[in-house]
Amino acid sequence: MFELISDLGGGKTTFVQGLAAGLDSKDQVSSPTFMLERVYSGRLPLHHFDFYRLGEAGIVGEEFKETLTEKEAVVAVEWGDVVHDVLPADRVSLTITKTGDTARQLDFAYPEAKVYLFEGATV
Repeated sequence: MFELISDLGGGKTTFVQGLAAGLDSKDQVSSPTFMLERVYSGRLPLHHFDFYRLGEAGIVGEEFKETLTEKEAVVAVEWGDVVHDVLPADRVSLTITKTGDTARQLDFAYPEAKVYLFEGATV
């Protein structure tokens, strides 16, 4: 599960586009701001949530919690502060900071159990 943190226009959805491509999805990835969730097919299903428009999680938080139990699913969440109490402790948090018009700094935070995801990674 990926928690994506940045300002508006920071690159969260662009990151999900790359994630979908890495999962061999042929689906067109776009922000689910008005739909709250989009699901993309690929080697694994990718659930893309955007809670920007919500003041509180409500029933959507319960649906989100159910999605987290899907063993074969990849989940990416934008504006996860709305469902922060539901986010799993073993998530990968990605903070994206704009450093220029087309430049971003990516800072990953993850538990020790997720180190294997980043071993040998280069940017």
